[in-house]
Amino acid sequence: MDKEPRFIANVLIDGKKEKVHVKNTGRCKEILIKGTKVYLEKSNNPNRKTKYSLISAYKEDQLINIDSQVPNKVVFDAIKSNRIKELENIKVLKREVTFGNSRFDLYFEKDKESGFIEVKGVTLENNGLSLFPDAPTERGTKHIKEMIKVVESGLKGYIFFLIQMENIKYFTPNTSMDEKFSNALIEANKKGVNILAYNSIVKEDSIKINEKIEVLI
Repeated sequence: MDKEPRFIANVLIDGKKEKVHVKNTGRCKEILIKGTKVYLEKSNNPNRKTKYSLISAYKEDQLINIDSQVPNKVVFDAIKSNRIKELENIKVLKREVTFGNSRFDLYFEKDKESGFIEVKGVTLENNGLSLFPDAPTERGTKHIKEMIKVVESGLKGYIFFLIQMENIKYFTPNTSMDEKFSNALIEANKKGVNILAYNSIVKEDSIKINEKIEVLI
């Protein structure tokens, strides 16, 4: 498999080269390399330029989901089914709610608490350590700074890193890739924003939340 410009990759399907859509806004350069086994999702839209979307890929023997649209739904479903200890017994859960100058992925209410959750999908792994981001993200830094304002206003704030692979025990911000994002996350942790990371069980056609892992900040 050869990577083309952003969002497009060349994949061999039964020996024939096919241009496919890459469902990820990051770089994934450590994953999408020549010879990698990938899984595709066929589109039912006859007007689309590409017939398939690339949704997951193997890095050595680890299957990694790279669909950027998946993490929000996985975390939403996990909260609804009480799979996340820190966010159990939520009474109200809404998607895409605005606070200040940012729109956060989730808004929740439980008992006398309410607050916001920002979800980040993680696909980068190095020697068993998961890292975010895999490309500079001004938008991600803005979200973290806005989440600090959420906490300062008296609401609860969560930055939730969904590790889109299974055999991972640790998460840390990728300082060498984006120092501003990493510094903002460190500041958020000091200011009382809750930083959570959970790994996932990834199959050829599914992904679900697995277990909490240690955050190294």
